[in-house]
Amino acid sequence: MSDQPRPKTVSGAKPEIGHYDDFMAHAAHFLYRAYQECGELAEFDLFGAKHVLLSSADAQEAVYRASDDQVSAAAPYQYMVPVFGEGIQYGAPVETERQQVRFMSDGLRPKRMKTYAQVIAEEVEDYISDWGDEGEKEFHDTFKELVLRTSTHCLMGSEFRHRLNDEFGELFEQLEHAISPEAVIDYQSEAEAFSTRDEARARLQEMLMKSVNERLAANAAGNEPPTDMLQSFLDARYKDGEAMDHELIPGMIIWIMFGGFHTSSNTAAWACLELARHPQYQREVIEEVDKVYGNGEDLSFAALRELPITEGFVMETLRLHPPLLTLMRQVVNQPFEYKGNVFEVGTNLVISPYVSHRLPEHFPDPERFDPHRPQPDHLFALIPFGGGRRKCVGNAFAFLQVKSILTALLSRYELSLVDAPESYREVMPSLILRPSSPCNLRYTRRK
Repeated sequence: MSDQPRPKTVSGAKPEIGHYDDFMAHAAHFLYRAYQECGELAEFDLFGAKHVLLSSADAQEAVYRASDDQVSAAAPYQYMVPVFGEGIQYGAPVETERQQVRFMSDGLRPKRMKTYAQVIAEEVEDYISDWGDEGEKEFHDTFKELVLRTSTHCLMGSEFRHRLNDEFGELFEQLEHAISPEAVIDYQSEAEAFSTRDEARARLQEMLMKSVNERLAANAAGNEPPTDMLQSFLDARYKDGEAMDHELIPGMIIWIMFGGFHTSSNTAAWACLELARHPQYQREVIEEVDKVYGNGEDLSFAALRELPITEGFVMETLRLHPPLLTLMRQVVNQPFEYKGNVFEVGTNLVISPYVSHRLPEHFPDPERFDPHRPQPDHLFALIPFGGGRRKCVGNAFAFLQVKSILTALLSRYELSLVDAPESYREVMPSLILRPSSPCNLRYTRRK
């Protein structure tokens, strides 16, 4: 066993806490340092828990193709159970979770996506209708508000959307604050963020169940059910023919909103920031948008169309600024082997899109923003939504929202920086990478 290969260990560990301080300071930068020091496999410690960062497309493929009996997604993500609720995703048996993912996929079929596109288009057009000829806005907060409107409308229906108030967004933000490096270590501690999380989750359950019960009553009265995600969940059936417990539906809504909300709002903000940073690419995207609008097509149809320049721009944004920093699995039942390295049961395997998207063998000059980059040859090199069987099911919905926002904005405005380019930084108040605040941009009516 002495000649068995093992990963290099990241420098800077402290007694008892290991690398926790560095991870807390800026998890993305710590993981990138781990890769730079150790290469493909980098071992680090968080309060005694062994973690191994796997930073190659081959290693990522090995993990993503492994079975749930080998590497568990649920085990390292138990801190999400209080957010989504018991019986949902990582708080449910694997087979139940797989069927719940199918319910989400059914709710994102093309027929429903067309309806969502129309809803999103109306929301976006209405949101920017009073912006005037020019101005400055904090684009990160702006898009959080806009995406909250579009998401709740598509998922919960127009009744819920039109009584939406500040409370819902504040509650959702309280859930977000509990998804932190501290939660990875101990999500059941007495920290204030976690008690606030539990109170927010209980209130969201109450608000969402009101809409569930209203929909059930409307359906019972014979009303034509709308084409939204809530109705899709009510219609869903497990393999045994049983409907989902209605009390679990709020958790399903929170689950899909949590994934799509951050992906859409953060990516839209980063995309607009990169448009402002790179006027030459902004002109290319505007020309493509003008061709669509020049044909008299409305926003909902434009967002469903293939827009290769815009889509390339969004993908490059996701490459450099992936909303999800880490995608984790825990070795269970028996050791997991990769290239002769044997990872014992209990080891947390860490995949970081932030790191893997900066591997020069797949992305030459990786820090350069280039929307014309060819797609990498390796299927598991570009993974903003994860990979394998657990690839994010809501990625198409998130893409639809971002395309709608960019298309509507650029049909009217040009974007430019307000502050010095170096002042716009990557920050991590939670485990989600976002632009530093304030993310102020200037918009000017196109002539």
